[in-house]
Amino acid sequence: MKSKLLLLAVLGLAVTGCSKLTKENYDSLEMGMTKSEVEAVIGKADNCSEAIGTLSCLWGSEESKNIKITFMADKAVTFSYDGLE
Repeated sequence: MKSKLLLLAVLGLAVTGCSKLTKENYDSLEMGMTKSEVEAVIGKADNCSEAIGTLSCLWGSEESKNIKITFMADKAVTFSYDGLE
């Protein structure tokens, strides 16, 4: 039983340690990238919303580390981040 708990704890740490939400990955993003190109770098967005010809996407959580990107005509036009190391 203890070995199963230890294994689950190690796997949990491994998964959280593999986050693509890093300052290094954020710095590799470029204006004009498509959503697919961005997702190749930082993974699938956790939340997206559309308004008046724009698509705003959030990777991560508003309460912790995150990356926000706004796309127009499937091209990244604004970037911001919070809590990245």
